[in-house]
Amino acid sequence: MEANRYDTYREDTAGRANVADSPERIAYYQDLARLETGALWTVANKIEPWAPRSASVPVVWRYQELRGHVLRSAELVSPEEAGRRVIYLNNPGRRDVAAAVGWLYSGLQVMRPGELASAHKHSHSALRFIMEGQGAFTVVDGHKMTLGANDFVLTPNGTWHEHGVAEDGTTCIWQDGLDIPLVNAFEAGFYAVHPDLNQTVTHPVDDTSALWGNAALRPQTTGWNKPYSPLFKYEWEPTYEALRRHARVAAGSPYDGILMEYANPATGGPVMPTIGASMQLLRPGEHTKAHRHTGSFLYQVAKGSGFSVIDGKRYDWAERDIFCVPSWAVHEHANLSSNDDACLFCFNDLPVMRALALYREEAVKDNDGHQQLI
Repeated sequence: MEANRYDTYREDTAGRANVADSPERIAYYQDLARLETGALWTVANKIEPWAPRSASVPVVWRYQELRGHVLRSAELVSPEEAGRRVIYLNNPGRRDVAAAVGWLYSGLQVMRPGELASAHKHSHSALRFIMEGQGAFTVVDGHKMTLGANDFVLTPNGTWHEHGVAEDGTTCIWQDGLDIPLVNAFEAGFYAVHPDLNQTVTHPVDDTSALWGNAALRPQTTGWNKPYSPLFKYEWEPTYEALRRHARVAAGSPYDGILMEYANPATGGPVMPTIGASMQLLRPGEHTKAHRHTGSFLYQVAKGSGFSVIDGKRYDWAERDIFCVPSWAVHEHANLSSNDDACLFCFNDLPVMRALALYREEAVKDNDGHQQLI
């Protein structure tokens, strides 16, 4: 709002604030300001928009442009110095909160063979999606998981967790995803470093996969009562096979192709209370129709190449690229290959949208369901 002007957001529409400034009114507003108050009608149309207006903008972070810088960080900073050696993704519209999109944070972490980051826990929910390398592992509350490319890993809020790469492994890079901006907006963030810096592995390696990773089968006796998934690792091979089997018998969504959400096997709900995740498959040559919805989405290209049209602008992507779709942005996806699948991993804030009854979706009806490029 301009200095000494309070009618910037007025609208000439019935039911909306439409109060013009006058010397008497301006003097009144200034009196209110001295008491740390204000007249709602001067800001009502701003804080109650007709539809969501995301501060985030669509961005494609190209892996081949970033990879060298991520590897360079391993030469400049040790895990002990950095705590977590990560190059974070900074959306131009969300730089004030270091978010990749909306209230979601993301970054690329690199670790070399034999390195081990210290164990810690925090109020923020976190995930990892493995991009390259061999020998990576994560330990969550004493459960150790070995990791391969395109594996999806949880480190839920309040859990002790640490990451490393085996001595006989190779340099590994993975994408981190957290709800740091959201939790900080709630002013609810806590952080702690493990008193011994590292955990003791107290369970058989990959035990959560053995117990909970079996299709349509649930352990008889679990005792699991936590608000996040007990399956800390979702492996790529069975995920891709499930998508392919789905594609053989069903058309899928006209807006998302073949999309499957990662689920909490104990409840059938999202993997964590504040972060959901999915993997979708676009068949060869498939071009989805356009729609928009509330909620912020961050995609990583797990396989293939293609493009997305977001609010009328085309964004090309290739394997390992990361791109975002802000809340209420119109979007559609296309697989450029005529003979191979494209797969998109995504994490999002849908559990929050749904839990708070804020989720809303709308399809594009004109132009055969596609956007006009601008």
